[in-house]
Amino acid sequence: MLEIVPDIAFKKALKRDSRASLNECIQCGTCSVVCTLAPAERPFPRKEMIWAAWGLKDKLIGNPDIWLCHQCGDCTTHCPRSVKPSDVLSSVRQISYRHYARPNFLGTLVSNPAWFPVALLIPVIIIIAILMMAGTLTIPEGPVNYSAFFPHAWLNGSFTLITFLVYGMAAYGLMKFRSDLKSRFPGIKSQQSFFRSLWQVKREMWLHTRFGECTAQRSRKIAHILVFYGFVLLLFVTAYAIVAAITHNYPLRMINPFKLVGNVAGLMLIVGLSIMIINRLVHKRVYGTSNYSDWLLLISFFLLTISGIVVQFARFQNWGSAYHLYFFHLVCVWFVIIYLPYTKFAHMAYRTLALTYANSIGRK
Repeated sequence: MLEIVPDIAFKKALKRDSRASLNECIQCGTCSVVCTLAPAERPFPRKEMIWAAWGLKDKLIGNPDIWLCHQCGDCTTHCPRSVKPSDVLSSVRQISYRHYARPNFLGTLVSNPAWFPVALLIPVIIIIAILMMAGTLTIPEGPVNYSAFFPHAWLNGSFTLITFLVYGMAAYGLMKFRSDLKSRFPGIKSQQSFFRSLWQVKREMWLHTRFGECTAQRSRKIAHILVFYGFVLLLFVTAYAIVAAITHNYPLRMINPFKLVGNVAGLMLIVGLSIMIINRLVHKRVYGTSNYSDWLLLISFFLLTISGIVVQFARFQNWGSAYHLYFFHLVCVWFVIIYLPYTKFAHMAYRTLALTYANSIGRK
């Protein structure tokens, strides 16, 4: 006899994050029928909804289908009981970040609003400590020169070291996630190598093709493409800026091609993030429930972009508040980049792994 052991704490967390009435799902199957992304065999999210109602955490965490869902909202729009299947699957993904977080406390730190003061205090204290070690914990006199306040060697060296340290610890959680993906389909062997599968899903990652199949939230594709490519371009420009700082070709002039690309990328991010924020505020029924994790990512990313643009103009205009704005910008960098493996932004890594594994076993 099969014994079902519900995880009540898990179910309560799902209900709290998704605000969905899990027990009202009547298993009509409408959600799976209208979903254009669900595989023909064992489609989602019908089976996931019954598992959620039963509190079967072991069935949901590490399930690749959770990540094949792109939260289009088609299922929620057509649900006759308004149970919000897309929000439920989104909540499972957010619980997954905490489940696989290594170290665990960082996952809790950025998912619980009660811990926000601590999450904010950590980068503030560490940045101040680095400035003290660099001997530059004072506001420099004369024209604005950020390197005089935070020397590039200290900035690039410390932030790079901390990022690699945090990502290295987080990589263990991703390895566990990949192992769990395989365990959900026992007896099914991959038809091709991981890297070949990754190469085949690159089109989905770069063009966001699956978003185009959604009907309820068509603007999500535009918003995600703008944010995705804006972020990629800014990473590219940042890498160049680090090299320029090492070769003493920094700061860049406003007419520098890389500076121009960076500003274009910033505008792409502002537009994309604005679309996301407006949709979540105005079209709540279609775009789903927004919880703390959603807003933490959107607001911190938006503040990072705005502060980055303001900081560069503050330097050219020699604003008296330039160094304070720069400090604030560095804290935003910490929230978006260093906390990345533990926030909703981590879906880039988790979804890529899930799509790659699904492709390798022919689950499309």
